[in-house]
Parts: sequence; C-alpha cells; structure tokens
Amino acid sequence: MNYILLGPPGAGKGTQAKKIVEYFAIVHLSTGDMFREAKKSNEALSKFLSSGQLVPDEIVINMIKERLEKDDIKKGFLFDGFPRTIKQTEELEIILKSKNLKIDAVFLINIYFEEVIKRITGRRVCECGTSYNIGMIPSKEDGKCDRCGRKLIQRNDDKEDVAKERFTVYGKQTKPLIGYYKKIGLLVNIEGAKDEKDVFEQIKRHIKAKNDK
Repeated sequence: MNYILLGPPGAGKGTQAKKIVEYFAIVHLSTGDMFREAKKSNEALSKFLSSGQLVPDEIVINMIKERLEKDDIKKGFLFDGFPRTIKQTEELEIILKSKNLKIDAVFLINIYFEEVIKRITGRRVCECGTSYNIGMIPSKEDGKCDRCGRKLIQRNDDKEDVAKERFTVYGKQTKPLIGYYKKIGLLVNIEGAKDEKDVFEQIKRHIKAKNDK
C-alpha cells in the first residue's frame, strides 16, 4: 500500500496525508517536514525554501533514499511533496525497484490558482506545531494559538509573492509528472476545491476499491 500525493502548494496535501496515514496505518513521508527540520542546520537549504524555489534533485533524492532504508516503510507509505520533477520520478523508480517495491496509485489534488493563493496566504502557524488558516480554520482569538496562547505567525514561504513563485515553479517542473503517471495508469484525479472531508472520501473510496479487488 504505497502512494504518492500530488498537487500545487496550498492544495491541502498535508491535511489529506495525515488523514490517509492515520486511517490506513501507513507511514507519512513528507519532504516538507524533512526540509523544515533540516534547514535549521543547513543554510543553503534554508535559502532555497525561503525563495520558493525547488530544492535541487540531488539533495532531495539522497534524503529520500536514506528514509527508505528504515524498517517502518514495510507497512506501506505515502509520499507527500515528492517526487516533483521527472528526474526525481526516475530516481525513485530505481530506488523502489532495488527494494522490490512499487507505487500503487498517484493521487492528484486539483485546485485553481486563485484558491491556492487564498489558502497559502491565509495560513498561520504556532511554535507548538498547530496550524490555522484565517479563512478556513481560524483560531478562536485572532492571532493567538488556541492550544498554547502564543502568537501565530505567517511563514516566509506563505507570503503572496513567494506563494505565486511556488505555483509558477510547480507549473513548470511538476505538471509534467501528471502526464507521466497518467500514461502508466497510476494517476487518480481528486477534486480539491471541496470540503476536506469530501476530498478524503474520494481518496478513501479509491484505495478501498483497489484493495477489495
């Protein structure tokens, strides 16, 4: 039970990934989480993330290769934020083949540009790890975390200029993957503009239908 979650920034991949891994008891492989942890001690990586540019393939692939060495992936996994380029896709296939593993489906969360920008620029986070969105999931008290009361902040990569750049980069470098996975019969289109529960139901129905065969 191994899957990939694709979609532009702000499409809700992180939210859906958490629902999927919890419901199906598989491992969440989020490059976003890996990067945010690594950038604390990696200045070069931090610059890439702050500018909205994609991290070089070599860095990403090495990070993924190391992660797939761990035993917990045997129960199944979900890639969230990877692969993002054809190069990464080709390298992932080589890595998986060497481990006798395969991808069962690639879920593409479709969403319009205007909605993407609205979602990204509305995101707010707290140091405790709790996330909000001023338009979709606001905190009870404006600017303060419901969980710990600390001030909510907007990450640099969630500001409008960076958000637009991230969407542009996605269009140029990630969209070719859609055609690639469609051609080999793994792509599953998901309507992402719906409520998050509806989006998850679409994904869940597909996984269950495939596993019941």
